[in-house]
Amino acid sequence: MHKKLYLALFLSLFSCAAAMAQTTLDVDFSGLGFLDNREYKDFVARSRTYSGTRIAPDLGLNIDSMNHFVVGFNAIHEFGAQPFFLTVDPVAYYKFTGKQWLFFAGEFPREGNLSNYPRAFLNDTMRYYRPNVQGLLAQFHTPHFMETGWIDWVSRQTATQREEFLFGSYGKYRPSLYGPFYISHYAVLLHDAGAAVLLPGDHITEDGGAQVLLGLDLTKKQKLLDSLTIEAGDMLTLGRVRGLDGWQRSNGFVLHIYASYKRFSILDEFYDGQPAQVITYGDAFYQKKFYNRLDMMFNAFNAQGLRGQFILSVHRTPGFTSNQEAFRLSYELGRRKIATFKN
Repeated sequence: MHKKLYLALFLSLFSCAAAMAQTTLDVDFSGLGFLDNREYKDFVARSRTYSGTRIAPDLGLNIDSMNHFVVGFNAIHEFGAQPFFLTVDPVAYYKFTGKQWLFFAGEFPREGNLSNYPRAFLNDTMRYYRPNVQGLLAQFHTPHFMETGWIDWVSRQTATQREEFLFGSYGKYRPSLYGPFYISHYAVLLHDAGAAVLLPGDHITEDGGAQVLLGLDLTKKQKLLDSLTIEAGDMLTLGRVRGLDGWQRSNGFVLHIYASYKRFSILDEFYDGQPAQVITYGDAFYQKKFYNRLDMMFNAFNAQGLRGQFILSVHRTPGFTSNQEAFRLSYELGRRKIATFKN
């Protein structure tokens, strides 16, 4: 029912827009194939294999260079599962692309918009099983500065369903376009309220966190590697159960190092400090007082809009060393214009 309503609404907008101004119609096709095997010795319940394919075709109407409407779907099939599609998520959004502003409203892709978040706050399985943001995103950017705010509605309140939404912000400031220094931050909070029919002992909960990082982009300052960046800073996590306690806080030091050379790259993520508060959509490894993750990546396939990547990850926590092996094939064929409408 909801999918038919979305489609009817946006087809009506398409018709109105085409009658008012010159517009173009285009199509896009993107997707993701994944095989992700996780052998977590300190989180046996999360030691499993994720595998499947996502496809995301859509149809876009460009009223002009700044105003765009897009409708489509994002469907996932898990290997060996029945029925064939686990879920089919509608894609239906408005996008504004100005000189300094970017705005999304509706059900729009998470990839490319929130996929840069630290895994401590938004874990990487969301890329597989929650590909869309359902809400709003606004971004202001200049050559030196970028700031983004967003809200993602996770669950609408009904008599039995809880009201849940995520919101947050991220940004970066680079004092000099040619210098290596920059400052970045990430913040997220989950608001989890009860259903319309309250249950005894139920409470509103909130959890989230923030990172403030000082960064060095040394890519242009050396000639040995294709890219090299180093970030370090503080991570704050917090949570509370309203009516039972106040905000519980934890702090720790974070360090990220990324380097690449030709088809090879590594990413090292280090955390040391107080065990992080439980973040519902965050990676549970950060609930340890010490955590180090080393990703070793090999880009086996590279073409226009296509990348096939093998990843070996080593996770270290006090007393445990775990491993993870993954292969991801991502493709983005790019938007192709198929029609032009004129007055």
